[in-house]
Amino acid sequence: MRTEQIEDFLRTIEAECRFTQGYTGLSSFRPAVMRAMGQVAREEFVPTAYKPMAYADSPLPIGHGQTISQPFIVALMTDLLRPEKENVILEVGAGSGYQAAILSLLVARVYSIEIIPALAGVASARLRRLGYDNIEIRCGDGYQGWPEHAPFDGIMVTAAAPHVPLPLVQQLKPEGRIVIPVGLPGMPQQLLVIEKNREGGFSSRDVLPVSFVPLTGDHKESL
Repeated sequence: MRTEQIEDFLRTIEAECRFTQGYTGLSSFRPAVMRAMGQVAREEFVPTAYKPMAYADSPLPIGHGQTISQPFIVALMTDLLRPEKENVILEVGAGSGYQAAILSLLVARVYSIEIIPALAGVASARLRRLGYDNIEIRCGDGYQGWPEHAPFDGIMVTAAAPHVPLPLVQQLKPEGRIVIPVGLPGMPQQLLVIEKNREGGFSSRDVLPVSFVPLTGDHKESL
């Protein structure tokens, strides 16, 4: 049953990718990204009451006012980051640990920050139990990044910031990418890709209108 469920799950993601091609410019996601989406048991990352809905193409509550993102959005953000096997990635907003688990199958190391202590503790324990040994989660303000492990090949932010956090930009390697939703609570949000060139300059492009929970923490410094 789960094989059929996963196949339907992946077909739905692929169909959504084609449907949004006019926004994203993508008619398909990279095979490695789709393999990762099929390998991670999404039902392990949602509360018991929502396990029957784990493979629906929608966000689901995980407690504390937070959600696990829609599978299509997880696949899209992963693909936009362009992860490579040797990469070290920073994730801001660990949540249930699902996005970190997807990334861990594609890169060398994932550092993930979660501001809510209860979520950070549960996600860390869950990932250890499931055998994801190249992920480290800590509780803290993701807006400030994780300077001790910088610079990063890529940075993914899974909550909407009012602007692009300067500390994250400073912790990105040349030719690296930040994938981040930007917008105020209750207002339109855009998923952005920020690219850093070899000289330290930046370019940004809008990808898709989105709706994320807000990024909390210290929001003083912006790009």
